Amino acid sequence: MNLKQRLTSALLALALAAAAAGSASPDDPARVKPLEVGAAAPAFSAREADGQPFLFQPKKLSKPTMLIFYRGGWCPYCNAHLKDLRTAVPQVSALGFEVLFLSTDRPEILRSSLNETVDYHLLSDNEVNAARAFGVAFRMDDATYAKYKTYGLDLEETQGATHHELPVPAVFIVDRMGNIRFAHTNADYKQRLPAADVVKAAQAAIR
Repeated sequence: MNLKQRLTSALLALALAAAAAGSASPDDPARVKPLEVGAAAPAFSAREADGQPFLFQPKKLSKPTMLIFYRGGWCPYCNAHLKDLRTAVPQVSALGFEVLFLSTDRPEILRSSLNETVDYHLLSDNEVNAARAFGVAFRMDDATYAKYKTYGLDLEETQGATHHELPVPAVFIVDRMGNIRFAHTNADYKQRLPAADVVKAAQAAIR
């Protein structure tokens, strides 16, 4: 990484830290405030499955980008949604989109935690930088966290962090100018945007 790239990374990290410090995630998924269509997409940092840093810089996109937030490989509804998108993702990619999947699983288990093998571009948002930036993060209350542990799920283990935050499942489309062209969220984690609607959203965004 050259000096310019290091400076860019450092400035982005500072901006993300400032944003995180200035806003707290709600403790109820129904109270999240997702960014809306027309808003400028925020920059964020995440990590690739091999642990390498990934920087999303909306003002430097080479192609429109679809961001799909899911909770983690431990979630059966997330697995079902990723399976449903098997035919949609190639169609969206063929339209010229970059498609990124973000979950709070730590990089080491991004792929192994899923029920099926997928060739999607998976990113670890285990520090919820992206989810917070897009306004879809919420904090799981202590009672729910404890209940999940009785089911054999420990978020601190899957995330490698102690924030107990998750994203509301969401789909965003960011155009090459860095603006949000489509946004879909649902506080009910059992409800996901169907594959056909994902493709329609991508088609509408390039018109």
